[in-house]
Amino acid sequence: MHLGALFISHHVLTSGSVRETARRFQLSPSTVSTAIRHLETELAMKLTERASGELVTLLASGRVLEGLEPITAAIGELGHFTGHDAAAADAYEAWASRIPLKIVTMERFLEVADQGSINRAARRLRLGQPQLSLQLANLEKFLGGRLFERQAQGSVLTEEGRRAYQIFTAISQAWNDLKSSADERYRRTARSLRIGSIIPTGSESWVARCLGSLVSEWNARRSNNAISLVSMTADDLREALKSGRIDVAILDSVFGLESFRHRELLQTDMVVIAPPESTETNVADLVAGHAICMPSPRTGLGHAAMAFSYERAPNRRFRSQDITAADSLPVIVDLVANHGYVSFLGRVSAMPIADKVRIVDLDEHLPMSYHVAFNHRKAAADACAMIIAAAARLTSEPVAQTDRVRESAA
Repeated sequence: MHLGALFISHHVLTSGSVRETARRFQLSPSTVSTAIRHLETELAMKLTERASGELVTLLASGRVLEGLEPITAAIGELGHFTGHDAAAADAYEAWASRIPLKIVTMERFLEVADQGSINRAARRLRLGQPQLSLQLANLEKFLGGRLFERQAQGSVLTEEGRRAYQIFTAISQAWNDLKSSADERYRRTARSLRIGSIIPTGSESWVARCLGSLVSEWNARRSNNAISLVSMTADDLREALKSGRIDVAILDSVFGLESFRHRELLQTDMVVIAPPESTETNVADLVAGHAICMPSPRTGLGHAAMAFSYERAPNRRFRSQDITAADSLPVIVDLVANHGYVSFLGRVSAMPIADKVRIVDLDEHLPMSYHVAFNHRKAAADACAMIIAAAARLTSEPVAQTDRVRESAA
């Protein structure tokens, strides 16, 4: 990591703007963006993201900004050392944002100073002595003065060298403090098994119960891999699996699965969920008489339901205005149960909430299937098998309960 990139990143996190930083330092936006990406890579965390075309700094950036303060202060001292005084703000910032000096080079200088010998330091660093000598020569050229006096017993710091030692020690300590947290995150990430799922309808849904069963059984086995869970839309799950941000994905869509290892989780059919007090007996009347809320087309369920609802009421006035897409199934269920909306779900998802809504069959069978996709990790394949077993066990419960009700009624 270059000092210039750290200086740039500090300003981006302070100002919240890549373009403003680029204008201020007279750099290209791509150079500024590259600096912040390198810092994110080094620290193993997202610090910024794009939202509606604007850069947004995330909560983690506050801690990183605090950790960068000693480094930017030391860069100010380095500027005074080399004749780039911070009093001339424009010239100083132009210089500081372009410092080519790498932290690893500074740490090698510190090792030579601590060992008192280039040869001993080269052996400890596992570098060739000529390579290390060249790096020190380039560092002296950048700072504009000699850092060591070569003597018979080794290398001794000059007055300029002692001053550089203090500055570089402050930078190295601050950077190592930031990196130590990142190293721990790397270790946790390497051990963690990341499971992504479609958004559950609620705590009683088969998805939520399936994941709860997985976590309980997984931890009971005392696996070395901790589990972390996240819920997203089907589109986002596929992208996260492709990029490696998750290891396993539970999806309500078959689209795009050819790129991954995958297995069918369960089959069901689509139904309408309607307000408990509604009286319409067929789908056409329900769709014509109620506002609709459903998952967005970014989900497999939403894609199929949106097309189906339009086909059933093509001539209704304001049809495009009262179809609401919401990527929150608990909100959709509340709108149906308490606010007179209708929506579409897989039967397996509707059964656990049958006490809150009416379940109405479609006039034609519309099959749905859920899949689980996973990457190459053995732990991911193991979790996949456990998810399939849990889903089979949990989704058979409503059927068994229905049979018991029928037997008692007879």
